[in-house]
Amino acid sequence: MKTDIILAGVGGQGILSIAAALGSAALTNNLYMKQAETHGMSQRGGDVQSFMRISDRPIYSDLIAKGRADIILSVEPMEALRYLPYLREGGFVVTNSTPFINIPNYPEVEKVMSTLKSLPHQVIIDADTIAKESAGNVRASNFVMLGAASPFIEIPFEYLEEGIRAIFSRKGAEIVEMNLKALRAGREFAQNYK
Repeated sequence: MKTDIILAGVGGQGILSIAAALGSAALTNNLYMKQAETHGMSQRGGDVQSFMRISDRPIYSDLIAKGRADIILSVEPMEALRYLPYLREGGFVVTNSTPFINIPNYPEVEKVMSTLKSLPHQVIIDADTIAKESAGNVRASNFVMLGAASPFIEIPFEYLEEGIRAIFSRKGAEIVEMNLKALRAGREFAQNYK
């Protein structure tokens, strides 16, 4: 078992929380994991990415080569496009449909979405709306995204739930439950997609 995931988004969208929950789930499942992240400009709304490699065998590098990622999980559609060269043939793109327009030359949203919809293996989800409806807070959209990607990650779903509990328990049961509701809603959406 091996899953190479690129997490992509913009600073403040919860990429590092997704990575923490995934990492906790992998370790709980006695899997090997390596992670490399870039978030230098995240506080200024810049792009954030994390390479996550999860396997049942030792992993020797934390980087994912172009054409080798199994999943691109993006909380922002343009960031999904940025990492398409890394996606392997047959890999999945799971992306939020809500753009985070933080630059003056953001590409035309319709063109971005058209490109994403043309991919053979994609899940495009309005994570912001689903987070608000299912969890009562749009800030849980990052866990809607993790839930939407969960059918393609070889980690038992209950371990992802445990990962959320592990990293948010100190913030209280209400925050944990909000994020769990978002995770479950994202998974349900992906399982019924198309």
